Amino acid sequence: MCGINGIYGSLSQSDGQRKIAKMNNALAHRGPDAKGAIQKSMILLGHRRLSIIDLSSAANQPMEDPTGRYTLIFNGEIYNFRKLKESISDYEFKTNCDTEVLLAGLIKWGTSFLSRCNGMFAFAFWDAQKEELILARDRMGIKPLYYARTNEHLIFSSEIRSLLKSEMVQGELNLDVLGEYLRYQTVNGTNTILKGIFMLPAGGVMKMADNEIKLSSFWNPVEHVDHSMTGLSYAETTAVIRQKLDESVQRRLIADVPMGAFLSGGIDSSAIVALASRQKQKLRTFTISFDNSEFSEAKYAQIIADKYDTAHTEINLAPEALLQNLPSAITAMDHPSGDGINTFLVSKAAKEAGITAVLSGLGGDELFAGYPIFKQFYQLRDKGWIMSFPRFSRALAGNVLKMARPGVASSKIKQIITEHYLDLENVYQYSREVSSREINATLSPYGKRGENSVFSLVKQGVGYQTPGYSLPILSRVTYAEIVTYLQAVLLRDSDQMSMAHALEIRVPFLDHELVSAVMAVPDKYKFPTSPKKLLVDAMGDLLPSEIVNRPKMGFTFPWDSWMRNELKDFCGDHLSALGANDAFNAKAISKRWDDFLKGKPQVTWSRLWYLCVLQAWMSENEIN
Repeated sequence: MCGINGIYGSLSQSDGQRKIAKMNNALAHRGPDAKGAIQKSMILLGHRRLSIIDLSSAANQPMEDPTGRYTLIFNGEIYNFRKLKESISDYEFKTNCDTEVLLAGLIKWGTSFLSRCNGMFAFAFWDAQKEELILARDRMGIKPLYYARTNEHLIFSSEIRSLLKSEMVQGELNLDVLGEYLRYQTVNGTNTILKGIFMLPAGGVMKMADNEIKLSSFWNPVEHVDHSMTGLSYAETTAVIRQKLDESVQRRLIADVPMGAFLSGGIDSSAIVALASRQKQKLRTFTISFDNSEFSEAKYAQIIADKYDTAHTEINLAPEALLQNLPSAITAMDHPSGDGINTFLVSKAAKEAGITAVLSGLGGDELFAGYPIFKQFYQLRDKGWIMSFPRFSRALAGNVLKMARPGVASSKIKQIITEHYLDLENVYQYSREVSSREINATLSPYGKRGENSVFSLVKQGVGYQTPGYSLPILSRVTYAEIVTYLQAVLLRDSDQMSMAHALEIRVPFLDHELVSAVMAVPDKYKFPTSPKKLLVDAMGDLLPSEIVNRPKMGFTFPWDSWMRNELKDFCGDHLSALGANDAFNAKAISKRWDDFLKGKPQVTWSRLWYLCVLQAWMSENEIN
């Protein structure tokens, strides 16, 4: 796990070295173990290293082949690198690291080599003879890679802050996607909150030569479904899922540094810890607890820790501790988000305990139908008769519901039943909505500006007349979750908040072989008649009944109480500062804050916190 930087285009030696040094320094937190840079004709490459596999200096980067023609900078892990190394007999290896295997494979097979790699990665590969640059990102979008284009240069990095330090990219708010941030607490797809800065898509490959860019994709969840799962019995299906998850966990335990695991006490993290403990004795586990039992999952985490004899650490978080860590957490945010503070704090504790890499249960809900939207959309298909009524009648019914039961849920139901169709793209766009477009239009004159990328991403992938439309219904919802919330919120937050402490997070549920298998499983096997039934049955007797049958809580904090008390001044000050920005409406923001403090059900804490974060992030990064 590392940080990578680069500039494609002509620069003087002195100017190039100065810029790449500043970019590298901006990523020092990602790679405290080593740094390096190289300049060749049309390319500058920089690297910060967090040593995890082959800790020797020979594995430092940038890494060149023996001829000096090829150079690689790489962030991530190739879990099957030892097996891949055996297939490359015509390269003289000098290290035992996965970076050199990736370098040799790209030299031998080009980007087709990526189909053989099992891992998480973002890299830049330079061919000095062709003067060709290749950028690529892993299948699931676990590792980030941002870029910006000027008239004469392409600048890229693991983080946005590094691009800004190059002095070749301006920190200007992207008003075309501000409405999307207000709606979803993030920016989805390839756009970012800053104008002119983009994210290379998951499974994406960019080739740059002669100042021309070519974009392609080597993998996506729809085109690589494992159809061998079709026709299997339920027993056979659970056996395959168990085997693939077990293999995924085993791969992610390969490391030359101390490893641990995040343990919330939910089904997903408990499953990972159960499998990992069969391979590694006295696994270090970490959980966050609160004095407020309504939010604390400590007792469930302890059940798993006791069952598998882990070396367990419980971090009790009081509001005062959050306040103390909040400035550092905001500073760690490379892209604003309404989530992620929890990951920052548990990562901090893991790193302080001497851990360098951890396993996480991230992705389990998306794969195994753990969110309410799975059951809701599946059952909604039987309610198509609603659409036979005129739209004005449906709107009237929605308004009556909102008056009878004021709140977020009623507002979303009203929006759904007034859509033209009940297709997934029409319904799903409201599932992850934090604030409606109508409300956002009052908060900012740009609140309705730009396309709805959530709608577009889902329609392009699994909409009517696409190959993905033939997938099982629940797998189509999985796809929607993956390309929006998982990638734009959970994975981005996990990376930026863990790497703030030089901690690597590994996610066994997002092994592409497991994802391909689960995407092919029929709905009758996955329908959540009980919580994540397919996963629970695949785990057999490894999960105690107290874990399987416990109420779902989610890894969250008691924000509502904190924002009314200990965080009240912080929120009030930042909302006032946000209102003073010309891109926002001060009166509307102030009213929303007042409504929250008065306890109005339409204004939950989540509809304000991400606004506070946005202002804090803009201030921290001096965004125009």
